[in-house]
Amino acid sequence: MSTRPGAPDGRPDTLLVTLTGKDRPGVTSSVFSALTSAGVEVIDIEQIILRRRLILGVLVTAPRDWKKVARAVEQTGADLGMLVEIERGTGDNRARAAGRAHVTVIGSPLKAGHMAAVAGRIADTGGNIDRIERMARYPVTAIDLHVSGADPDHLRTLLAAEASAQGIDIAVQPATLLRRGVRLIVMDVDSTLIQGEVIEMLAAHAGHEAEVAAVTEAAMRGELDFEASLRERVKLLSGLDASTLDRVYDAIVVTPGARTMVRTLRRLGYRFAIVSGGFSQITDRLAADLGIHFARANELEIVDGKITGEIVGAVVDRAGKAQALREFADEVGVPIAATIAIGDGANDLDMLNAAGLGVAYNARKIVQEAADTTVNVPYLDSILYLLGISREEIEAADAEAGIVTPSPPV
Repeated sequence: MSTRPGAPDGRPDTLLVTLTGKDRPGVTSSVFSALTSAGVEVIDIEQIILRRRLILGVLVTAPRDWKKVARAVEQTGADLGMLVEIERGTGDNRARAAGRAHVTVIGSPLKAGHMAAVAGRIADTGGNIDRIERMARYPVTAIDLHVSGADPDHLRTLLAAEASAQGIDIAVQPATLLRRGVRLIVMDVDSTLIQGEVIEMLAAHAGHEAEVAAVTEAAMRGELDFEASLRERVKLLSGLDASTLDRVYDAIVVTPGARTMVRTLRRLGYRFAIVSGGFSQITDRLAADLGIHFARANELEIVDGKITGEIVGAVVDRAGKAQALREFADEVGVPIAATIAIGDGANDLDMLNAAGLGVAYNARKIVQEAADTTVNVPYLDSILYLLGISREEIEAADAEAGIVTPSPPV
């Protein structure tokens, strides 16, 4: 059935059909069955389900006898026990404005006041929230907002301040194809991929844990030259039996969610690297255990089965981490814009700034202030939500592979 031009530019008359009610199988098929006899064209469809309540919106071209179609849809809604609203108009949806971005909000918990603050800052930029979808409901709540009409860089600056004020995590990324493509993830190791600092664990065996911990903390805050402080700390390990490295490795606790993140993104073809100011005797084994493609770290000198207190070769410092990221990106064949760096200390700053997306993970203040975004929840797989991967998709992939994941609270 033909449509009548509804505007001088020839845009057709359209009908917006909205149904609201209890979700059940067959709702969508029933609505389209009611529309079939009119021969209308489907222009757009949106559907969401919240606590088993369905909201279905269908935009179709309007036939000449549009009232007959409206009655058919209204009868279908009545049969289903659903509310039906039909609005006649002209044309399609407005195109999304330039300046498109994904704004991912993570909270534990995420409160109404948090979302009010985020939405307010988006409005302040003149941006519009076009779509909202939940990425996870446990162990954190993660919400992805599709925003248009706002400069992503300006939006990131505003929302970074709001995230700090509200005590939540907010990531802003331009809505480009890079978010969907294969990327390189480069991670720091100590206090990022694993809990704690390896050099402090080694120092505990040498009787210098407190002394080394104090220097490490100052170095991670950016108060000391990293290479000089590292050499100072390594000297305190002199005389330790090399077998101590095995005992320390066995005591390492991998950060919650790290294995899930690597496992999930490897399925999608992502590449991983770890770059550490720690020691290759630990990081190489860690990379092999987790399935990480590249690793770079400092090498402890070992002579006659003893740690000498010296480092072999050049130190992997702040600049060295950024250089490693660039070299790994070249080897993988991805642009720098398609890299993601994750770290917590001042020696990660160059790497975070060099990457397409720099993530400060439970980081020192100096790092949080400089990074593109922060993640302060204790689950490394929260990074997946920034990439548009939902908890449900992660669990479905694990289930298919026979991996059992914890059940969410009811």
